[in-house]
Amino acid sequence: MIKAIIVDDELSAIRSLKWEIEKFCKDIEITDTFINPIEAISAINYLKPDCIFLDIEMPEMDGFQLLRHLDHINFDLIITTAFDNYAIRAFKANAIDYLLKPIDTDDLLAAVAKIKNNKEKNTLGVDLEMVIKSIMPKKSPRKIPLVFSGKTIFVNSSDIIYCKSSGNYCEIFFKNQKKEIISKKLKEFEILINNDDFFRVHKSYLVNVTYIKEFIKSDGQYLVLENDTTIPVARLKKNALIHFLSH
Repeated sequence: MIKAIIVDDELSAIRSLKWEIEKFCKDIEITDTFINPIEAISAINYLKPDCIFLDIEMPEMDGFQLLRHLDHINFDLIITTAFDNYAIRAFKANAIDYLLKPIDTDDLLAAVAKIKNNKEKNTLGVDLEMVIKSIMPKKSPRKIPLVFSGKTIFVNSSDIIYCKSSGNYCEIFFKNQKKEIISKKLKEFEILINNDDFFRVHKSYLVNVTYIKEFIKSDGQYLVLENDTTIPVARLKKNALIHFLSH
């Protein structure tokens, strides 16, 4: 049985797709559905599905952003969208299937047949990071709003060296040696900053990779930044970080 998750900001679209799958695709088990992409991220990392049906056009967080924030990426991906644009065609070129809304049953069956074949061959999953980077242009530095009581300051994302979780707060460290504390969790700030130069190396640290000076793989593995700060690297993040830096 192929375990799948549906992510779409429209409940009617979820119900329609779920009905199609349950009626025509007996090899697919829908383990969960989400209209909130942030909640979907945690569930995907925990449930580790074989397949995700993902709406790429969502207002709170689009499908590209969601994919960037996943730890678990060993799954087949089927994009569901009403827009046949260049990005979707690029996904197709990289062996990722997509379904145009309203979804045609024959197209759904063809996509599911590919997933079933991949699972039988134990070849589930694609290099999502490389696909995303080949499609989406690299973001230029932009202003990030930091909200405090009574004021909002705007900073360049390129001026941020790293961010550290402090419970429900986030400590932000700048290249001019300043530090600001905002009332956002690190996960929330990571979504806000949405910049390809930042990588979550640890549950408590988000690092601007342009400031990495060394990656020490002994003594518990850690990064040395250009300001000589040392940042721990989680064991499960090591390979993903090396892959990220090499590309």
